[in-house]
Amino acid sequence: MFAVLEGEELWREKVGSRKTSCADCHQKAEVSMRGVAARYPSFSTARNAPVDLQGQINLCRETRQNAPPLPLEGSELLALSAYVGKQSRGMPITPPDDARLEPSRRQGEALYTMRQGQLNFSCANCHEDHAGQRLAGSLIPQGHPTGYPLYRLEWQSVGSLQRRLRGCLIGVRAEPYAYGAEEYIALELFLMSRARGMAIETPAIRP
Repeated sequence: MFAVLEGEELWREKVGSRKTSCADCHQKAEVSMRGVAARYPSFSTARNAPVDLQGQINLCRETRQNAPPLPLEGSELLALSAYVGKQSRGMPITPPDDARLEPSRRQGEALYTMRQGQLNFSCANCHEDHAGQRLAGSLIPQGHPTGYPLYRLEWQSVGSLQRRLRGCLIGVRAEPYAYGAEEYIALELFLMSRARGMAIETPAIRP
């Protein structure tokens, strides 16, 4: 919740050469951002590609505020994402019905089931074949992306879904993608489709 409070301050902060804030355009986040996090990733015509919520925030900064994008996985971008995400808390995940997203969703599904790394594991091996069992004493979850950005006890901080996916890749001894890579967006798109109807929990807490 400290991240959410920081995000609320950033929402009102005037930045960029236009000296505008998120609130100048969107007014009260409790109204304008309600349900938004439940619909991402979505297709961006400006990028001609799918973007996640953090990508959309940075796109707004660049095109609406004439401000530089915030560093991916940086505390400010995570805080803004957590604040926006909280406005959808309790609402069902509703991926956009947009045919332009389908190639990326299929890519994400392929990545989810693809064995990789020195351990030759896929996401599905853990989060479907062995969900509910234990790995090194920790419960293996079903891998739903309902709470991001979230606070992990392992991290002792707030982090994004991309950070968690990166950790999984490192765990199976595979080469992780760079933050912001299309593979992470594709995986999130598939995972959100897989979690359709589940409630947004942002900001959540996990082990």
